[in-house]
Amino acid sequence: MTAFDHFSPAALTFLRDLKANNRRDWFQANKPVYEAEIRDPAKHFGVAMSAALEALTGAPHLPKIYRINRDIRFSKDKTPYNTHLHLSFAPQPATANTPMWFFGLNTEKLSLGCGVFQFDKPGLAAFRARVSGTAGAQLIDLTARLAGKGVRVSPPELKRVPPGFDAAHPHSEVLRRKGFAAWIDLPDTRFVTAPGLVKRTTQALERLHPVFDILRHLT
Repeated sequence: MTAFDHFSPAALTFLRDLKANNRRDWFQANKPVYEAEIRDPAKHFGVAMSAALEALTGAPHLPKIYRINRDIRFSKDKTPYNTHLHLSFAPQPATANTPMWFFGLNTEKLSLGCGVFQFDKPGLAAFRARVSGTAGAQLIDLTARLAGKGVRVSPPELKRVPPGFDAAHPHSEVLRRKGFAAWIDLPDTRFVTAPGLVKRTTQALERLHPVFDILRHLT
C-alpha cells in the first residue's frame, strides 16, 4: 500500500475544472487525472484515516468513498458528476444508527463532521426515549458548547415536538431531531494539500469526539 501524506494541488484543480466542464466527454478525456489525483489517493487516505480513527476511538473503522457519478434519475439537475470528494468512516460493527465521521471536500471548502444523518425508525424511537430524560440535557449542553467553539450543528428537522411528548418539553430542541450531526467548516481547501493531512484531520476531528461518544450510547 502506498504511503499517504496529502493530496496534490492537482486534485483541487481537477475539481474546479470538473465544475466548469461537467460533461461526460470532458470527464472521459480527463479520467486518468481523476484516477491519479482523486480516486487512488482517496483510497490511501481512507485506509490511513481509518487507522487514525481506530487509535482515537478504540474501534476499527471502515472507510467509504462516495461515487463521483451522480444519480440523476429523479433530479432536475442532469449534470453527470459530483464536483466534490466525500468519504465516511464507520466504526465496526456498524448499524443504521452508528455515528460516523465525514470528510467532504468541494471547490469552496472542506467540511469535517461526525454524527448520524437520520436514525432509522427503531433508532429514532430509542433516541427520543433517551433524550426525553437526562441525556437530552447533556446533548443540549454539548450543542451549546460546540457552537461556542465555532462548530456548526445541523438544526432540528421538525418544527414541533413529536406526538407522545409534551409540546413544552424542556428538551424540545433534541426531541425535534431525526438525526444529529456536527461540522467543522474549513474555507481554505489547501488544507488537504499541506503535509500531514491525516494527523491534522484527526486533530480537527478530536473536537467532535464528544459527539461520537454521546451518540454511541443514545440508540
